[in-house]
Parts: sequence; structure tokens; C-alpha cells
Amino acid sequence: MRSIWKGSLGFGLVSIPVKLYSAVQSSSLGFDMLDSRDHARIRYQRVNEHTRKEVPYDKIVKGYKLNDDYVIVDDADFQDAAPEKSKVIEIESFVDIADVNPMFYETSYYTEPDTKNNKAYALLVQALTKSKKAGLARFVLRTTESLCIVHPVDHVLVVTRIRFAQEIRSTEDLNIGDEVNVTKKELDVGLALINQYAEHFDVSKFKDEYNDELLKIIKAKSKGKRATVKKLKPQKPTGDDLYEQLMQSLNARKGA
Repeated sequence: MRSIWKGSLGFGLVSIPVKLYSAVQSSSLGFDMLDSRDHARIRYQRVNEHTRKEVPYDKIVKGYKLNDDYVIVDDADFQDAAPEKSKVIEIESFVDIADVNPMFYETSYYTEPDTKNNKAYALLVQALTKSKKAGLARFVLRTTESLCIVHPVDHVLVVTRIRFAQEIRSTEDLNIGDEVNVTKKELDVGLALINQYAEHFDVSKFKDEYNDELLKIIKAKSKGKRATVKKLKPQKPTGDDLYEQLMQSLNARKGA
């Protein structure tokens, strides 16, 4: 793997030189856009909206629209916005990782200490594991300030970028309705159904079946054939009564 960031991870007066590596990768298939007439690849160009001519990459700048005009912002401006954070992941506080709403999660990076068997690195891993806490920090990645949590996975410290509060939309505009009355027996069966489906989280059991099936279709088409794809048929309840639907689900699960 190739590191994407190099700096230090700090908590208190302790500073650990680290490198960041992307911890995730896409499992989706890559497609090219083609002209249907001759299957030539479609190329996209950066075009000046006034002259309709292509603009060389070295002539492209970033601008922020302010009062119907653009203010040009260069790399130095981005760096000046947070100079002290450009090479430091500074843990500002420690929080219960269970308190971090999954809506805030974005993407994760593995951290690697600059020196093998780094004692401060090992200490932070063990302390976070034992306390069940995560470090809350900010750092700058590719000129953009990010909020993140630092948490252990096995013996590795992971930096998971999370969203800022203002990036989460309000629920006020959703048409959920007023408080709905759920009877005690409906709630009891609902809880029983949840407990019946409850298990230890093991994401390795789940595969990206859509892309697997799509690849089968592509390979079959390359040979002039058509692949047979299994269609999932959703089960239909026998009535509209919520309690009966819950009981049917509970009994079907017991039968399985």
C-alpha cells in the first residue's frame, strides 16, 4: 500500500509520527462511457463557457462566488486557513465510541507508526481498547479540514473521518406524522422478532452479490450468451394486521 498522508498523531504531550493508508476500496465494477455507434470512448473536456474552447489544466483556478463575483483561492490560502493542523492529528478529547451516530461516519484510514514496535502507539491502542473510548480529533487532508475519531481495530489505530454537525440535515421536513399508538402486544412481538434475528456482527458473511451477478452477465454476453440470474421474490403477508404480520414473521423464523 502507498501512504496518502504523513504527519503525527498527538494526545497530551505525546506525539507519534505516523503514516495514513486508505483502509477501504471500492468493490464496484468500472465502466467506460462509449459512443453506441462505434464503441469509441467518450472523453470529457474542461471548456470555457464563453469561448467554448478547452482550457489547459495549468490555467484552471478555484473560485468562490461572493456577491455575484468570484474570489480566486489558491493553495496557499487553503494552507493558511489551518497551518498548525496541516501535519498533525491532534486528539482534543476522548468519547464513548457508542455515542458516535453512524450517520457521521465517512471513510477510514489505517495508521502506521514511523518506527516498528512504537511504545506510545501500542499504549494508545491498549488504552483505547480497555476504556472503550475513541479519540476525537481534527486534521487537514488534501487542503480540507476533517473531523475524525481515532479508534483501535485489533492492534492497529484507525482514523475514521466523520462529518461535522452542520453537514447532517434536519429531520423537520420529513412527513413522519404524529406519535403513533403501538400496543404492548405488538411491541412485545416486535422485540421477540428482533431478539430472534439478533447475532454477533460479522460483516464477512455478506458479499457484494449485485456486482458478482453483473460480472456473470458481462462474461456471458462476451460469449454471445445470456446468463440466468436468480430473482429474489419478497414474501407477502396474508393480511394487513400488523400483529398478525409480526406473528407470521416470528413463526417463519422459528421454522427456518
